[in-house]
Amino acid sequence: MRANYIENLEEWKKGFSFYSEVSVRFSETDMYGHLNNTVNFAYFEYARIEFFKHIQLMNDWLDPKGDTIPVVADLQCDFVQQVFFDENLRVYVKANSVGNSSMDIHYMMVNEKEQITCTGRGTIVQIHRQTGKPVPWQEDTKKQLQEA
Repeated sequence: MRANYIENLEEWKKGFSFYSEVSVRFSETDMYGHLNNTVNFAYFEYARIEFFKHIQLMNDWLDPKGDTIPVVADLQCDFVQQVFFDENLRVYVKANSVGNSSMDIHYMMVNEKEQITCTGRGTIVQIHRQTGKPVPWQEDTKKQLQEA
């Protein structure tokens, strides 16, 4: 593994508990039958949203009268192994660290043989819907993210 955000692979893997399952559709592959390299980001998004729903953060963000929304500040993917049409994958998600108004989310995609196919990370920032300025996490939200 060459991802600079992973110091100890085995310890890093132990930090994941939540995952979403996806199956590679034909339309997501290239002419060689490989998963198109842009689709990993869509899988990350799907798993991230499911993770946020699981810890009930989406309730506030989807409320049209709510003041805050999440935005992706950066996102990266490190490809480890090829993925093909019709493979079933688990996309693991965890809040690796939580700042004042941002969080560093980590991803690990695993195939049915328990092999890592890619890893990733990204920064999510909670902002005010009207001003676009960062909004600090409430203490209970920080605790939810750290415990999830």
